[in-house]
Amino acid sequence: MGKRVAVLNVVGLTRSVLDEMPRLKKWSGERELKTFKPAFPAVTCTAQSSYLTGKTVGEHGIVGNGWYDREDAEVKFWKQSNHLVKGEKVWEAAGVKCAKMFWWYNMYSSADFAATPRPLYPADGRKFFDIHTQPMGMREEIKADLGDFPFPAFWGPKAGIGSSDWIAKSARWIEEKENPGLNLVYLPHLDYGLQKYGPGAPEMAAEYRAIDEVTCDLIDFLEGRGVEVLVLSEYGISKVSKPVHLNRIFRKNGWIQVKDELGLETLDCGGCKAFAVADHQAAHVYVNDPSIAKEVRKVVLATDGVEEIREGRELWGEGIGAERGGDFVAVSDEDAWFTYYFWEDDAKAPDYARCIDIHRKPGYDPVELFLDPGIKFPLVKIGGFLAKKKLGFRGLMDVIPLDADLVKGSHGRDNVSQEEQPLVIGEGAGQVSSAEGVFDWIRDSLTK
Repeated sequence: MGKRVAVLNVVGLTRSVLDEMPRLKKWSGERELKTFKPAFPAVTCTAQSSYLTGKTVGEHGIVGNGWYDREDAEVKFWKQSNHLVKGEKVWEAAGVKCAKMFWWYNMYSSADFAATPRPLYPADGRKFFDIHTQPMGMREEIKADLGDFPFPAFWGPKAGIGSSDWIAKSARWIEEKENPGLNLVYLPHLDYGLQKYGPGAPEMAAEYRAIDEVTCDLIDFLEGRGVEVLVLSEYGISKVSKPVHLNRIFRKNGWIQVKDELGLETLDCGGCKAFAVADHQAAHVYVNDPSIAKEVRKVVLATDGVEEIREGRELWGEGIGAERGGDFVAVSDEDAWFTYYFWEDDAKAPDYARCIDIHRKPGYDPVELFLDPGIKFPLVKIGGFLAKKKLGFRGLMDVIPLDADLVKGSHGRDNVSQEEQPLVIGEGAGQVSSAEGVFDWIRDSLTK
């Protein structure tokens, strides 16, 4: 059958985090370990696309977890079609059968087997948690054996070890049934606590132990079947205390256009003179009115919490990255991060602002990890929503706060200390010196 490899993507894993995970620390001590400067922006979709194509961001085109589509005049976040990622994929280059278990851009790829979160959206406005698989028939098989994917544990206030545990079990499931040459496994658990509580928080001790057990149990299983295991991460997470609201600043300058929708405000991107698409510690700034371009740059640079701006042409070159990315990208200070907030009065915030709604919001919102502390009995409210849903009624689960100060950890910067850089662990890891270099490491592990 030839050499078989599994790549475990343990999100948020760094040297300092590794010290808190005794089993993985012991395992790594017997193997090569290397840290490297993360992709920019250091976010999930960008990093994974660089790893799996070996291309620069300007070439593969994934300039963040989302971006503004200039033709549709819409911000699009967390899209899932693999057609968005340009370039040959590592499993294609190695010529192996591949299972892609919950890595992003997992729909309609050339991978032989894939599973990814994908709710069902009936025409009446309801939403049902589910997954999408390739081949399609695999969906019912895997759910029959493992139970439903615990979607609330994947994102939101209840995000926790349950989702990573289910994904690890799905990796075992596909290994036993299909023996893939390459098994790509996404274990996102640390992303939740590190953003919610921040690095160094006492609450993180239990989170480290939980993912240590899930990861190392999976390693033991895979190695017991003769599979070589490689471990990597996408970024480290920095402690933050300062949210930066660029769109509110732009609004005060008269550059933001909002639309009244039933008494609430939504961002009218196509009508804005300039606006920001926030993505953790990076913000793509799109300037629709070239006459104010210099002034926009000046205002952003003068904003407290902004470290620098990087020009789009210098970042992406010419091509797909430049088509998608901002005219320039603002980078936050180490202890700051960008919100998407554009309203000035919370009473006029859009209805989706208080919901878990990763596709509708014109930017990333880590506040979705929290329940609104202003709600006296949140579980009662959630229970009422679920009861109405079960009866077939529509409802709004508006339990997310609008307080960005709650967030204690973020990522996205590439100029970080070695202790906060992503890492690779495994045979040959020493050859990796960049995000793009992960591609060669995985390919060489499969073909040498």
